Amino acid sequence: MFKRKTALITGSTSGIGLGIAEYLAKAGVRIVLNGMGDADQIEATRARIAATYGVEVLFQGANMHRPDAIEAMFQTVADTFGGVDILVNNAGIQHVAPTDEFPVDKWDAIIAINLTASFHTICHALAGMKQKQWGRIIQIASAHALIASPYKSAYVADKHGIAGLTKTVALEVAEQGVTVNAICPGYAWTPLEEKQVLETAKARGISEDEVIQKVLLAALPTKKFVTIEQVAAFAGFLASDAASSITGAVLPADGGWTAH
Repeated sequence: MFKRKTALITGSTSGIGLGIAEYLAKAGVRIVLNGMGDADQIEATRARIAATYGVEVLFQGANMHRPDAIEAMFQTVADTFGGVDILVNNAGIQHVAPTDEFPVDKWDAIIAINLTASFHTICHALAGMKQKQWGRIIQIASAHALIASPYKSAYVADKHGIAGLTKTVALEVAEQGVTVNAICPGYAWTPLEEKQVLETAKARGISEDEVIQKVLLAALPTKKFVTIEQVAAFAGFLASDAASSITGAVLPADGGWTAH
């Protein structure tokens, strides 16, 4: 099913993005990692995935804040693998603060990386997908694409934007073998979430443990964090032929949070 397919996963040097990269590599997909971090550690991760799953793995450290860097990354992937078949937009940052105290530079950065970068990656991916009459675009959104929380104005705005972008592009390419869907995880324990706990504790004036118990897990009827492995398997399913009739969907994986 995935023979000779190439997946580009943004923000994949850790957390959910890395989990998705490993899941797809196990299925035989060539992988393009993207993200930030220690160069030696990233190279070790790249080499480990390649050796473990016997697939080609490329690292591209494009800054998702820069459209020119995104364009250059896609050109490199086209030159190396012939283009992107599966695009997973996962890169994201977060900041927690009251709206009237929200730093403008943080707002701009969150919208640029979490939302605008997805527009650019989709634009670059679509030409090849249309030509092949096959493609999968998977947006890693958040339950915050469906519901709001206080102190997260930029993040909630960008995730609602991702939901709208997903639906729009899905309608445009529905007859061309390309599906576009968004996964909306609830709280998952990742480096981004760990940082958010610290910021939320400060914004709400409560302890970090209270944030975990009274804010994060309190929102989830299951009282369990969503796991990276669960999101990765969901993404793998959406990339498969079994999900070819699913498009334009904004799909919760949130422990029942948005069922309230």
